[in-house]
Amino acid sequence: MLKKKQKEEKQQKQLNDYTKPDEFKILKKKTIKELIAPSGIDATNIDHLEIISNVTRYARSFFVSTLPRMCTFPELFRDMYLFGDINTSIYIDPVPESKSQNELNRVINELETERIVAADRGNINRESDLGQKRLEAEELRDEIAAGFNKLYEASIVSTLFAYSLEDLERYTKLLATEMSKSLVGIKSAWAMQEEAFKSNLPLMDNKIKKTHTFDRRSMGTVFPFTTSEVGHPTGIPLGINKQTGVPILFDNFHNSLTNYNMVIFAKSGAGKSVTMKTLISRSAVLMGVQSLALDAEGEYSIVAESLGGINVVISPTSKTVINIFDIETEVVKDEITGRDRLVLNVENKVEDVTQALLTMARGSTRSEEVNELTKQIIAESVAEEYAAHGINNDPNSLFEANRDSSNNILGRKKKEMPTIGSWYRRIQKKAEDNTNPDYNFHYSYLLKVMKQYIREYDGQMAYFDGQSTFDLLEGTLFINLDISQLEEKFARPLAQQILLEWIWEKYVKKNSEDRTKAAKKRVLVDEAWMLLPYPEAVDFLNTMARRARKRNVSLAIISQRFQDFYEKPEAQSVLTSSDTKLFLAQDKSEIQYLKEVFKLSEGEASFLVTCLKGEGLLKVGPDSAIIQIRPTAKEFEFVETNLNKLMQKERRKRANF
Repeated sequence: MLKKKQKEEKQQKQLNDYTKPDEFKILKKKTIKELIAPSGIDATNIDHLEIISNVTRYARSFFVSTLPRMCTFPELFRDMYLFGDINTSIYIDPVPESKSQNELNRVINELETERIVAADRGNINRESDLGQKRLEAEELRDEIAAGFNKLYEASIVSTLFAYSLEDLERYTKLLATEMSKSLVGIKSAWAMQEEAFKSNLPLMDNKIKKTHTFDRRSMGTVFPFTTSEVGHPTGIPLGINKQTGVPILFDNFHNSLTNYNMVIFAKSGAGKSVTMKTLISRSAVLMGVQSLALDAEGEYSIVAESLGGINVVISPTSKTVINIFDIETEVVKDEITGRDRLVLNVENKVEDVTQALLTMARGSTRSEEVNELTKQIIAESVAEEYAAHGINNDPNSLFEANRDSSNNILGRKKKEMPTIGSWYRRIQKKAEDNTNPDYNFHYSYLLKVMKQYIREYDGQMAYFDGQSTFDLLEGTLFINLDISQLEEKFARPLAQQILLEWIWEKYVKKNSEDRTKAAKKRVLVDEAWMLLPYPEAVDFLNTMARRARKRNVSLAIISQRFQDFYEKPEAQSVLTSSDTKLFLAQDKSEIQYLKEVFKLSEGEASFLVTCLKGEGLLKVGPDSAIIQIRPTAKEFEFVETNLNKLMQKERRKRANF
């Protein structure tokens, strides 16, 4: 017993030593509420409350004082629900049928009495108005008696928050103005701010009791549950809103969009290509939108044939050549005159070609031997190539006089462009003349690794060396650049990067900055995930995504591996630069990343894992909807990508033939 008593005294002494006076007072608090409550709420003002914490906030509570005669869903309280930092509570109490019948009979008698008085005084307008109200009251009474309707007493209380009294006053006036547009009147709970604030807490305790009478139909208008509608007044029928059954019209170039880019993510077989082919074909026929596809899987050639477009195959055995040195003038708006003028930006082109050559030099292994010195050598040689051809920032420097045998000038002829082959020969010459030992390794490295791209040395990837063998025709509804026959690991991503730069020069820059003159164009990059391991390619893709809208161009990114974009921060600006996002069926391993980046709800995430082919979630700006995309039977003839179904169609054709 003695030892136990000594132990207790020792513990008490330690507690007294540890506990400071202030801490002891806190521990002596009587309730948990006192321990966890904020600093306090000052309710001494008659028209607002002060919520005191680290940053003081101000709150003002309101109640609805007047309502319109007719209520429309969902417009009645929409402006209040969506106003900003505001909370709204609605207390709804059903009125017993017996009470509602008695009240309505009393109202009917009062209205009839007033109508007779108005008739005696010769006030025809008031007599007519009171007669109409009496008929409405009788109709409502009969509906309630038959069980088709019911009366409710409802009290609507809102609390508006701000971080300063000036902002609170401004928000109050703005809220009153917005609500008056739908004929709803609100009043500050003057001298009842504390009661109104408590009424708006999730405690189910209405201390205000400023009620209005609703019937069943008008009561339904106060609920804030609305189905999201996505789409535009004009555009193409993209699919059906599965929640409402209403067709979704989609205009990729609508003024409400902050940019015209779009991304489509889905697992293999979910319908990405079918969706894009449907969008391309319908927008071409109905809106005249010109599209160009960078086709990584060889799926869009039949669309080019169906739309009377162009199909270009790039492969080691094809005779098609794309010259990465091709440069074009671009149309810009003069800041002073406001008129279009031609400019030639050689500096930007030198940077673009340098980025492409860097990717070539790094190769499929993404060699770390390539550094800033290597880039400097490449960039200087590229700039010298343009200078050697007399090409500078003057648009006329792209042309030379075309003379006949008598030396007469017949017009202008476009100069031949530098090529990778001529650039390589320049590197050889500079390497021979080099006297700086710091550059020896880089020259040697470039001469070794770049030989595979040179036609003179029968390089296996020499299809980018030489003058371009074709040009992009303006006005063509669909152009398909098929790179599916190239090796997938490196040759195909390299072709994607080079072709994107070439497309920018030949296709995008030709569009005027004046959107009234510019054609609507779309550039489609299929299987964009292939570009992500290559920094220069990602950088150019980001640049193109940011600059496309200025040229009235939509960049469409299609990929089945969203995780690659998630794990590559440099590539995420492509996502933020896309106002339209379409998610079709997703793999379970991908859905968590989509949910985190795009703030999907649990229901949306669950739907994307279980939805059928052709179904998905369409997000256009802040709006979203569940969409079902179903091409017509005629469209399926050229949008179908399932090989088994295509073989069945071919067999049927042969049997009929």
